Amino acid sequence: MAYVISEDCVACGTCIDECPVGAISEGDIYSIDPNMCTDCGTCAGVCPSEAIHMA
Repeated sequence: MAYVISEDCVACGTCIDECPVGAISEGDIYSIDPNMCTDCGTCAGVCPSEAIHMA
């Protein structure tokens, strides 16, 4: 099960650099490609707004 980014995302960009497989895309609210996500949780650990969680 992949991680997802909720509406609490403030688009700070912290998670993008942490994703080892490049599964996160920029936008008003960032998104995670579920087909690329390896469920490592690194992005969730660095999100300052706690907007990333398991789907």
